[in-house]
Order: sequence, then structure tokens, then C-alpha cells
Amino acid sequence: MTIRTTLFIVGGVLLVPSLYLVSAAQQTSVQQEPSPSVAPAETRGRQQYQPLRAARQFVATLSPAERQQAMMEFDDQRRVGWHFIPMDTRKGLPLMEMNEQQKDAALQLLRSAVSKAGFDTSTTIMRLESLLRQLEGPGSEARRNPEKYYVTLFGQPKQGQRWGLSFEGHHLSLNFVFEGNRVTSTTPQFFGANPAVLKENYSAEFKKGMRVLRAEEQLAFQLVKSLDEAQRQRAFLPGETPAEIRAAGEAQPPQEKLPGLAAKEMTESQQELLRKLLQAYTAKMKPGMAKAQWAAIEEAGFDNILFSWSGATKPGVGHYYVLQGPTFLVEFINVQPDAAGNPANHIHCVWRDLRGDFGLPAK
Repeated sequence: MTIRTTLFIVGGVLLVPSLYLVSAAQQTSVQQEPSPSVAPAETRGRQQYQPLRAARQFVATLSPAERQQAMMEFDDQRRVGWHFIPMDTRKGLPLMEMNEQQKDAALQLLRSAVSKAGFDTSTTIMRLESLLRQLEGPGSEARRNPEKYYVTLFGQPKQGQRWGLSFEGHHLSLNFVFEGNRVTSTTPQFFGANPAVLKENYSAEFKKGMRVLRAEEQLAFQLVKSLDEAQRQRAFLPGETPAEIRAAGEAQPPQEKLPGLAAKEMTESQQELLRKLLQAYTAKMKPGMAKAQWAAIEEAGFDNILFSWSGATKPGVGHYYVLQGPTFLVEFINVQPDAAGNPANHIHCVWRDLRGDFGLPAK
């Protein structure tokens, strides 16, 4: 028996099988381990979530013309081109041009590259495009399409070879490099949400209180509110709150070290909040990659992580934070109104590798 992962639309709403749906309550917890029931039965056991198998199965569903669209050389310059804004078109083959078997294989490929938490967050963000279409009304159909997400493979997915994957659309840009079955790079890792919190009931699918990227915002609020006055002086950035994350769409992260409060200057409880906040980001990665990221963080010194804040310390007013260590950079911003006009209810957040995104050395 095969458990399907097909995306389909009913009444303009992107549906994902209940196996993958995540409630607002579930999103408050960080899920580190994949569910044993997600992959097709024949891939369970040792082969569960293997990227090579998933990539080959996806490629096998494509026609020659579709392969030409979905597959590029590993060193193609388009591999390092990324963005999360709405676009008329992107590199790769979009879900909206795939048949059901191809969509199923494309989602299995995505699932093989991220954790269950990462998959749940990704598909929820995709579904929100249906709500944006509803809120923005006639004329938004082409712009707001829950299947307007593009899949691109770079290089040949083979054992012992380096290859890449991009899964991208509005508010979602996930970029991977693999060595055979092992993911070696997972940045830039971008997630966004509009609305971040649903302020009213819109449908049975989109109920009041539904929330994406809950932990990334709430844990940060808890941390900044726990600071004493001296700590706030170190953590708060001078000047106005920015309008966007830095280096959006650029191939490598900004190397500028912003002022901030060092982890070594925090209390034990504040350091624990900082760890949980970072885990909200690493939990979306495959467990092996998350473990490697944490090993790099600890080796470089957890005490050296800086926490920087700008803007309000309550929901509904623009705010921005940065977490930066020797090996990584996190930026989170919530300053834009949502599609219904609610202020500061539109999140952009990204995890980047200061040693180099896309598996390339930083410049």
C-alpha cells in the first residue's frame, strides 16, 4: 500500500492529506524526529526518507521536456539564485504543471530533505496562498496559487556525487546540497507567513488562531521580555527598525557583525530560551543536519552567540531580531501588515550559514 502525498485543490484551497496537516497547537512544540508513518510503505526501514531514492523516483515521472526544465548542471548559476517574493515564474518545474504522480513524487522529495516539522511548516505556508487569494479577491488567481512552487534538481542524484535541490515559491525558499544521500548544506533556509496569525475564521480550513512560525516569534518575545535594563542596552539595535531581512536574494549572507547581547551575558534561564529559539529553526532540518549545526555551534562557542533586537516587544507592532554566532545567522522580521490589514502580522525569517550558503565558501 502506498500513502499518497498529492496536493490538490477544492474550492480554491490547497489540501494535503491529513497525515501532513499541522494544527496551531502542534506548532508550539519543536518536533525533532520524523514520523514513522509518512513515507510510502515500500520505503520504510533503512530507505525511509532517502533523498537519492526520492530524487530518482521524481525524475522517473518526468518527460524529456520536463527533465530539461527541472534538471540543471550543478554549477549552473541559477542554483545560487533564490528569493521568497511572488514572481511570474522561477527556475524549475512548478507543481501546478505536474500531474498527480509527479506532485506526489515532488513532495516525497521535499520530505526526504527536511524533518517532519519542516515539511509540515512548508505545506502550511503553501496552503496559505489559497487564503491570500481569498483575501485579495478577483485578479489574484495567477499570483496566489498554492501549487506555484518550483522544484529544481542540480547535477545528477547519484551515490558518491554532489547534487542540489531547490524547492521554492512565495514565502518558501529551501536550498540543499547533498553528497549522495547525505545533506551537507541546507541554506538559505527561508520561511514566511502572511497572515502569521489568523485573526478571524475564514473557512473550515483557515480558522481563527491558526498560526505559522509560532515558536520563532513567541520564544523571541519571551527572551527579550526577560532582559533587565543593562541587558536591553546591549541587545537593542540603534536606529529605526529595518523594513526587511538583510541580503534577501543574495547568494551569500551578510558578514557584518551587529551589536548584541552575548549568550555568556545571559542567565541560565535566558540561555535555555535562546537554545529553544534556535531549535525552532534547526528542528525543520533533517536530524543529521540539525545535529551537525549544533555541533558547529558548540564547537565555535555557544557563549559567543549574539542576540539583537529592534522594535516593539509585543505583537501587532513591528519587530526584528538577529541571532548570530561564528557559524550561522538567523534573521526574523515582522513589520508588514497582513493581507487583511492587521499590522505587523507578516513574518519573514531565514537561517543562513556564515561559512557559506549553497555549500560554497563565503566571500
